[in-house]
Amino acid sequence: MKKGYLSEFFSGVAIKTLSAVEADLVSSNQHELNGVEALKKLFGTASEKRKYYSRFIYLTDEDTDAPVISEGLLTWYDARAAHPTRSEHRLYFPTTEVSTRASPGDLMVIGLKQDGSVLVVVAEAGSTVANQIKWLFGFADTERPGFSIKAETESDHIKLEFASRLILEQIGVVQDEETDDFLDIMLEQFGGKFPTTRVFSTFARSTVSQLDPRDDPDGVLMAWMVREEQLFRTLERHIVADRLTEGFENDVDGFLAFSLSVQNRRKSRVGHALENHLEEVFIRHDIRHDRTKITENKSKPDFVFPGIEQYLNPHFDTRRLTMLGVKSTCKDRWRQVLAEADRIEDKHLLTLEPSISVAQTSEMRDKRLTLVLPEAVHTSYTTHQRPWLLSLHDFIQLVRERQ
Repeated sequence: MKKGYLSEFFSGVAIKTLSAVEADLVSSNQHELNGVEALKKLFGTASEKRKYYSRFIYLTDEDTDAPVISEGLLTWYDARAAHPTRSEHRLYFPTTEVSTRASPGDLMVIGLKQDGSVLVVVAEAGSTVANQIKWLFGFADTERPGFSIKAETESDHIKLEFASRLILEQIGVVQDEETDDFLDIMLEQFGGKFPTTRVFSTFARSTVSQLDPRDDPDGVLMAWMVREEQLFRTLERHIVADRLTEGFENDVDGFLAFSLSVQNRRKSRVGHALENHLEEVFIRHDIRHDRTKITENKSKPDFVFPGIEQYLNPHFDTRRLTMLGVKSTCKDRWRQVLAEADRIEDKHLLTLEPSISVAQTSEMRDKRLTLVLPEAVHTSYTTHQRPWLLSLHDFIQLVRERQ
């Protein structure tokens, strides 16, 4: 087990694409996968029935913010345990809302966690989230029969970056990324409360002041995002712990409202942080821009270059205008960007989301939307997709040439 690597959470992972027979077994009342000898590398030889507390998750591109989640017990056993020479291991699934959704072509991941529990993820066939799960766990070929297995020693080589942490959170695995070195400073500076996102982003950058985005805008942007995430989790844990210590007595509604506010803050903060750090990158590069100014129909594109004054001037050459939408994760929300600046036909969208499906990126290209991703995320895309992608460095060069 290595901290900061996949093995911190999983001692082994099995993955496969469900065939029609297997999908029927998982979703029907039979619930047993036969002929799973490969899983002995994950669970070992069963001399007696073993039961594992398990969480089941079904993911699609439409509901990853609120995936279908069930809990139950997986049973691993040898159906021929009494036979002196033969064994026939089977894996039994309980009936859950997740199992009933399994379909042919869906991706199934079975992860044995370090605490001895099991995480079972089923991702919809052909979806972006299925691509992301394969990328997260380091699997390329999932079409061949049988399970592909990664033991803990192999997971020791899969380092968790910011983009992979976003996917882990979708499947309920949260990495402890706190840094207590700055807790006292934050408590004194912010009075034990969360400051505005702009203030917090500025503080985060000040703790890694040796980084210069003029040298490496892609790498520095990701470093700033990682540091802000660490600092936010540190402060959040302290503030939430204090509130829980105070207690809610019998105020159930108060507790639920507090819990919802914590979740909403986590979701919205990442997007705001990304915009804040991008703006600082543009400032350091002397790139003229305006942020969240109103265009047609009260739309507010995240960034317009060289500015809203030029955009609203009908005599300004449209070939010198650029717009950039910013979404830490896209999902189907990328289409919102298409209506945010009518004068600009070729639009750009910066995201941190890895491994978006070919079907989605093809549709983006048809809609004249170009993806901008930090250089480190490009490797999660196929060799056919990469020539169309821009890095942040590429985008800055494009805007500078137009200005």
